[in-house]
Amino acid sequence: MADRNLPVRTGNPGLNEKTFAGLPRATVGEAMTLQGTINKSFLLLLVLMGTALYPWPLYMSSGNPADVTVPMLVGLFGGLILALIISFKATMAPVLAIPYAALEGLAIGGISAVFERRYPGIAIQAVGLTFAVMAALLLAYTTRLIRVTQTFRSMVVGATLGIALFYMVSMVLGLFHVNVGLLTGVSTLSIVVSLVIVGVAALNLVLDFDMIETGVSQGAPRYMEWYSAFGLLVTLVWLYMEMLRLLSKVRQR
Repeated sequence: MADRNLPVRTGNPGLNEKTFAGLPRATVGEAMTLQGTINKSFLLLLVLMGTALYPWPLYMSSGNPADVTVPMLVGLFGGLILALIISFKATMAPVLAIPYAALEGLAIGGISAVFERRYPGIAIQAVGLTFAVMAALLLAYTTRLIRVTQTFRSMVVGATLGIALFYMVSMVLGLFHVNVGLLTGVSTLSIVVSLVIVGVAALNLVLDFDMIETGVSQGAPRYMEWYSAFGLLVTLVWLYMEMLRLLSKVRQR
């Protein structure tokens, strides 16, 4: 079990060390609960999957990327804006979490369709692996096979920040037409890098579970259920996208 005297940290921008800091303890009946967080997380997943079905047939039927460009861009940038708002103002989560999930669904649906048309069956494989990893880690966490210590947190957060920096450098180099093969290549080293990133994304789920448990134990306000569900969805989307990237590299071998 995590040491509650230690500061809670996570690489997830939605769930971080300041998430529950300074929050007033809710009154009886108004506090955050585990079941409430689970219900809201499930609802956000349903919304995401529902809106993902909109751009999917547009591209699968025509094969023209232009058919999904607008939904993807709206989803990507709209989702980013809402994610930033929620991250900085948790009280907005009950209002913006569902629209965020809907926008993410547009982006995920379009991206998944592009991958699926090129590599048939890859989307359902990525979905299956994502939920299998989440279930396995949730079981490991609840049975305390994985214990969230300060060292564990520091390692996962450090690795996550390193990956974020790697992405940023790759994007900047891409503007100057410098291709970073470790991200897009299919070499053995590139696949290993993708495996490492998938592993780090998965371990962020453990930190999310610990953050939710912390909020419940501290009697956080009810709106933090929405905020925690949002943070968990952020990690799941990241893990799914990395699964798609990894599987696509394997298919190209």
